[in-house]
Amino acid sequence: MPASPSTARAINDRLALRLLQQEGPLTAGELKRLTGLSRPTVADLVDRLTAAGLITVVGESGEQRRGPNARLYGIVADRAHLAALDVRTGGVSVLVSDLVGRVLAEASVPIGGGTGTGTAVERAVAAVERAAKEAGAGRLHTVGIGAPGLIDPASGDLRDSGGLPVWHRRLVAALQERLPEARVTVENETNLAALAEQREGAARDRDTFVLLWLGHGVGAAVVLDGALRRGASGGTGEIGFLPVPGTTSLPSRSDCDGGFHSLAGAAAIGDLARECGLHAPGAADGPGAADGPAAAAVVRDAVAAVAAVADAGAESAGAEAGPAPVGEGSDSASEGGGPGPASESGDAGPASARFLDVLADRIALGVASVVAVLDPGCVVLGGEIGRAGGAELAGRVERRIRRMSPLATEVRASGLGGAAVLRGALLTARDRAQDELFAPPERGADGWP
Repeated sequence: MPASPSTARAINDRLALRLLQQEGPLTAGELKRLTGLSRPTVADLVDRLTAAGLITVVGESGEQRRGPNARLYGIVADRAHLAALDVRTGGVSVLVSDLVGRVLAEASVPIGGGTGTGTAVERAVAAVERAAKEAGAGRLHTVGIGAPGLIDPASGDLRDSGGLPVWHRRLVAALQERLPEARVTVENETNLAALAEQREGAARDRDTFVLLWLGHGVGAAVVLDGALRRGASGGTGEIGFLPVPGTTSLPSRSDCDGGFHSLAGAAAIGDLARECGLHAPGAADGPGAADGPAAAAVVRDAVAAVAAVADAGAESAGAEAGPAPVGEGSDSASEGGGPGPASESGDAGPASARFLDVLADRIALGVASVVAVLDPGCVVLGGEIGRAGGAELAGRVERRIRRMSPLATEVRASGLGGAAVLRGALLTARDRAQDELFAPPERGADGWP
């Protein structure tokens, strides 16, 4: 059955808006070419979208042609303002953007563990209001929140989770109360990071992959055939609770100590670094000394030290007959092969190599379990630690997975690191706002065919 004229117009309008969102400003001729629509149809939809305040002339094409240059049409960026929040146990980061995702203001506020629930919520809400004011946003259309913990798949609410501050759950209600016109949504932080990696980061070419989040804690997000999988209770990816060898106990329903978290969380990485003779701050050094960024700094320094040894070895080999072969299965010249060549980092090179080897062994335990069950073909090491480890750590993990599993799996380093949560929250907010604003008025966003 052919579409009615009004439905056909709505379909064409939304197609044009999506193209303007993806490609940026376009001329009417470019819209004609990309949509396959006739010139009169494109002229009509441009008039409709301009009259509706959704697009406007943003410049000229600058093409060399007879007569006036073609007008460039773009989405009206200030038609709506959006906010994204990354809610952590120690504070909140906020950014405010326009409808096309251009960041206009940012804010962050630390919230210590001893802060009362009411005070913590007020500080977080005030940070959002301050960023919105700085951005010149009279009101916020949509607020996207990334938070640790489980999201109820039926209600979309943040569930009670052991170890998380009470103010996390109160924050959503407080934002909705203070910003009654805004649409407020909350999503698990690791799921948002996976969305950002797929749209803007290391998994842009993948419809199926797993993001292994390595930060203060550990988690995973599963994307299969382009769709995020949450599970029956919203718990897909709670890999911190995975029982693994190498721990002294088993996890419980309310505590992941003894699970994979105990091997690959930030505190465990700091302990491992000290065992390998590297400097790493611990919990005794004060708040934040054993969190994700601190552990990431340790990993980053280790990667740099190993690179320095490799560079020194290459220079030495170039001055002699040629490089000595490294035994098959070895990840570095220092793995089982002595201290390696001297470098400016002194003993840090071999110690760093040992540290990265053991860390890769630990991470591979979690990755191998995921691969055996899901066969994703690609695992992204995300979070601050995944990005800090870069190709060096990802390569070590991938080589171990090759030995442990018959399933071909590529291991990649995050392209966004800790920023992925905030980017994912912003992308989610932008998608929701555009779905509503771009939807045919007679059908609504939820009724679009």
